[in-house]
Amino acid sequence: MDLTLTHCFITVLDLDEALKFYCDTLGLEVRTDVRIGDFRWLTIASKGSPVEISLETPAGRSGDVTALAAVIADGGVPAVTLGTTDCDASFATVRASGARVIQEPTDQPYGVRDCAVRDPSGNMVRISQTLS
Repeated sequence: MDLTLTHCFITVLDLDEALKFYCDTLGLEVRTDVRIGDFRWLTIASKGSPVEISLETPAGRSGDVTALAAVIADGGVPAVTLGTTDCDASFATVRASGARVIQEPTDQPYGVRDCAVRDPSGNMVRISQTLS
């Protein structure tokens, strides 16, 4: 079997707010932004990356969307980790944007320097630099 990862998904509460954070603050680029009636297919990615992140809202899902929104806002969903060559510089940019800081840059015993912030919806975003 020959499989590759093409998309992963982050559920956000406001697409435009998330787009501003992920693109304007973190520097990702929009790959797809299509409206189909009330539905919006929005993907972003790191420059040159074949993997796209689909930003989606809880709207249109079955079940209790209010509960899902509360879990997201409380940081109760898995994190996304983005790689960088300079964790401290990336952190300074994200902090200056007003993002809520969870962890300042820290050298981890498993060989990375990383930090963590929350996106506007409450999702944890880790920024990781491999130490040589």
